[in-house]
Amino acid sequence: MYLGLAGKRAVVTGGSKGIGLATALQLAAEGVDVVIVARRPEPLEEAVRLIKEQTGREVYGVAADVSDAGDVERAIAEAVSRLGGIDILVNNAGTSAARPFPEVADDTWAGDLELKVFGAIRFTRGLLPYMKQAGGGAIVNVTAIGGKTPGAGSMPSSVSRAAGLALTKAMSKDLAADGIRVNAVSIGMIRSEQVERVWQERYPEQTWEDYATDERHGIPLGRIGEPDEAARVITFLVSEAASYVSGTSINIDGGKSAVL
Repeated sequence: MYLGLAGKRAVVTGGSKGIGLATALQLAAEGVDVVIVARRPEPLEEAVRLIKEQTGREVYGVAADVSDAGDVERAIAEAVSRLGGIDILVNNAGTSAARPFPEVADDTWAGDLELKVFGAIRFTRGLLPYMKQAGGGAIVNVTAIGGKTPGAGSMPSSVSRAAGLALTKAMSKDLAADGIRVNAVSIGMIRSEQVERVWQERYPEQTWEDYATDERHGIPLGRIGEPDEAARVITFLVSEAASYVSGTSINIDGGKSAVL
């Protein structure tokens, strides 16, 4: 399948681990010049080294806190300076924060919204002029299934993720005239540091293979997903193969969610 990504320029936030790193690897393998943004310098440097080693592409890392407006502004300036422009943005930065409503204080709400919603807003707003200069572009907002089907004890994350889905739909309509497509992916159980931590803390007697395929997860496809499986969907969405796809969200959850 022709993806038409060679020579494109991308920014991936939360790019040093998990889905962000896997996405940056996929994009670089397709010939995309990539800037990855992450908060911690050490994992960021390791991610840059890994991508260069596996793809042979020139990749750049920018250490920045996506929840800090000043850091976002600096990261955008550095990314544009490195790449000369931007065609692709993957808003992936975020963590899972899940607890019952009475336990969530104002500062926790504010911090989650700053990271997951305002981070995406600020990166998109800051990079928009460069996408317009390039004649268009593609944005993917990485959200979670909980944004569509919030459950008990899922706040503030499920609310922030729901806001990310609404943001995706609204932006897709506002930016379409500039040739900019905006989509989202809604992530279910994908292997990550957090998922592995739960496995090691609660079920240390199980191997990863046994834990990943345990029926207790209720995943119809029978296993926890891998980061590269999410990355391939994201890569498709930012490619020419998805040139008529905008304003939608794709579930990457092994069929677990009850919603489309």
